[in-house]
Amino acid sequence: MRNPLLFALPIIAVAPWLLPPFYVTLANYVALASIVVLGLILLGGAGGLMSFGQAAFVGIGAYATGYLTLNYGASPWLALLVGLAVTAAMALLLGVLTLRLTGHYLPIGTLAWGISFYYVFANLPGFGGHDGLSGIPAISAFGYDLDGKTTFFYLNWVVVVLAMVSISNILDSRIGRAIRSGGRATPMAEAMGVNTTGVGLTIFIFSALLACLSGWLYAHFLHFVNPTAFNLTISIEYFFMAVIGGLSSIWGAIIGAAFYIVSKQWLQTLIPALTGRVGHFDVIIFGFVVMFMLHYARQGLAPSILGLFGKRAHFHHSVAEAERLPQRERAEPVTEMLKIENARKNFGGLAAVDDISFNVKAGEIVALIGPNGAGKTTMFNLITGVLPMTSGVVSFRGKRIDNMHSREVLRLGIARTFQHTLLRPHLTVLENVALGAHTRGSTGLIKAALRLDRREEAQLLYEAKVQLERVGLAHHSNTLADSLPLGQQRLVEIARALASDPHLLLLDEPAAGLRYEEKVVLAKLCRELRAEGVTLLLVEHDMEFVMNLVDRVVVMDFGVKIAEGTPEAVQADPAVIEAYLGGVNE
Repeated sequence: MRNPLLFALPIIAVAPWLLPPFYVTLANYVALASIVVLGLILLGGAGGLMSFGQAAFVGIGAYATGYLTLNYGASPWLALLVGLAVTAAMALLLGVLTLRLTGHYLPIGTLAWGISFYYVFANLPGFGGHDGLSGIPAISAFGYDLDGKTTFFYLNWVVVVLAMVSISNILDSRIGRAIRSGGRATPMAEAMGVNTTGVGLTIFIFSALLACLSGWLYAHFLHFVNPTAFNLTISIEYFFMAVIGGLSSIWGAIIGAAFYIVSKQWLQTLIPALTGRVGHFDVIIFGFVVMFMLHYARQGLAPSILGLFGKRAHFHHSVAEAERLPQRERAEPVTEMLKIENARKNFGGLAAVDDISFNVKAGEIVALIGPNGAGKTTMFNLITGVLPMTSGVVSFRGKRIDNMHSREVLRLGIARTFQHTLLRPHLTVLENVALGAHTRGSTGLIKAALRLDRREEAQLLYEAKVQLERVGLAHHSNTLADSLPLGQQRLVEIARALASDPHLLLLDEPAAGLRYEEKVVLAKLCRELRAEGVTLLLVEHDMEFVMNLVDRVVVMDFGVKIAEGTPEAVQADPAVIEAYLGGVNE
């Protein structure tokens, strides 16, 4: 059984009739916590962000419905809409402010506003202070009150299942690959056209909305709210659940919430019976459990449990033939594709690129060579917008691009690989390549959650498959990228760049790590691309590979261009010979 959900649904259906009332109540708490933790799985496990303030968003949902239904007689459904709107606005504001932080400042920032909201709930007029609000009415639907443990059990778990399905849909989509592409401000993801800041803000708001929905359900389940349920400790407990269950799987939310809540209840009963003392000893025990798992079981409990169902830890795609994505019109061979004029990049007092000028015509293969530290990769970074230029001009097809972001540069038709392979190890080879076609799609989070993106997704995956076939790696489509040898990883990077359908392809040391046979295949591919109208600019240290392939060579040394011309002319140039003999060959 590949899908554990097919096993879980019958259990959910019969559980209220088989479990004692006490455990039905616990199952309701597990469901409410799972909704919040699912947001953390999307935010932290997939998106590389972490929030210790999710309880604040739960509180917004709970207090919004409590305040409006008690003071204005509003429908709980209207109160839900208001709560979601307020949560979205607050998450947007807090996300814009908080997600700008990096490193340990981000979780500290979420701690700060998580603490603040507790005191807001306790002190706002009309919220009942620390005593809270009581008498919150039941939810009504189609003339029936959705009240009682059993009724709420089904309501809560329907929401959990819908949240799981929507997040699974999101992750298995164009925007899902962007979410899983490495977190904020990742140079590779940005170079593939992903707006990492925008993606991070989107999932931050989405996770906050899930927390708000949980708070709404919580308020109508208990008919009571007070600030204690939304303090910093509760946010940390949600984090514990995510870590214990496993941040890498949506099932980790349910497994972690169930383990934590049930174990906590048992410990709160067992420890006083054994020690004769009452206290928060369970928190101490869970602290040690989390530390142990962070050291020895970072994937959490989910992978082991899902393994019983034969569930893969990653998405497996069987790609059917689909309509090809629209292709760019190729430039005439005489067109000046790229023009560099007096490019300079200073790092403090060091000029890594010192007034370099050269051009690349459409349909050419040009090599940028030089000893280590010559500034070749820095030049690539300037062309693709990864680094800002100190001075100079870069023009692409007659349009100035030196002031553009790397995402804009890619959209114009410049794609690249990297000196050190930057594949996402937890994505399959096919998914890594499909990430290269990100800018050729447009489907966002809502359509992906509702599974309305299938036509576009089929096209993106088919494009990825086509490019993998070009580099001879189609049989590795569903292999995790980090399990491939270095040479094949470089070929995957080339396929990923080709998936963007570039006019100009920048290859940074593409032959490094390749065997002789693989270099022959790579050279053949480069010639085929040139024949198709793709222009290539490459950095490479394998001189035999370069000289037998390229039309022209540009030589750099210590940031300065020292030669330019045909392979034969450059090899005979005294300045080039001196630079290589005086430097270190690679």
